[in-house]
Amino acid sequence: MNSIHLLQTQDLQVFYGKVGALMPTALTVDAGQIVTVIGPNGAGKSSMLNAIAGALPANAHSGGKMVFDRQDISHMAVEQRVATGLSLVPEKRELFASMKVEDNLLLGSYRRYQTGEKHYADQLPVVYELFPRLKERRHQDAGTLSGGERQMLALGRALMAKPRLLLLDEPSLGLAPLIVKEIFHIIDRLKQTGVGILLVEQNARAALQVADYAYVLEMGEVALQGTAKDLLHDERVIETYLGLNRKAASPSA
Repeated sequence: MNSIHLLQTQDLQVFYGKVGALMPTALTVDAGQIVTVIGPNGAGKSSMLNAIAGALPANAHSGGKMVFDRQDISHMAVEQRVATGLSLVPEKRELFASMKVEDNLLLGSYRRYQTGEKHYADQLPVVYELFPRLKERRHQDAGTLSGGERQMLALGRALMAKPRLLLLDEPSLGLAPLIVKEIFHIIDRLKQTGVGILLVEQNARAALQVADYAYVLEMGEVALQGTAKDLLHDERVIETYLGLNRKAASPSA
């Protein structure tokens, strides 16, 4: 496998018992690049992401090889993968509703605290600059936040670990269109910091507008791949996933 990529998978597959959810798949993500995986429900998108994060449920297992920053992480525990610089923002966000916003954020840097880093909370000003509303609400319980604010908190908590690769699972799920636009604007800003981003998303149009490269998963297999710009204008993608005419599918629309 080529080691110049930040993340590279080879023959990555996922099984639930004997049932295959993801067929042998290869993908790459580079530093400062947004790669998106789009496709319908049940295509294997979240299974792929959770396999990379090491967060598959007990009834599932993965095969193949995963190399992150020249390290084979295929058999690492999830905590070890976090230590190498992987950070997952799960679909359900998994916040602590009865804890303050700032305490939820500080939990994101707990591994750094455990390893004795003196400045383990140094990302807090960065997160507050990205998400001013979190700073305003830092003393509120996380459970009092709106859906969009909870997504911001989940993103901010992941950034507290100073990741080199962010794994984002359906960040737009359940959010109003204006909030979705804001979240994707922030994701685009994160790319400028050099962080690699692997984005699993059902909102194909928003994902393709922000991504550099894209994979289309169907029935556990890669049906299409290419630059996000090319796929945004691909007839099959437009008809199946965008539901828009050519003009409306343009990023400038």
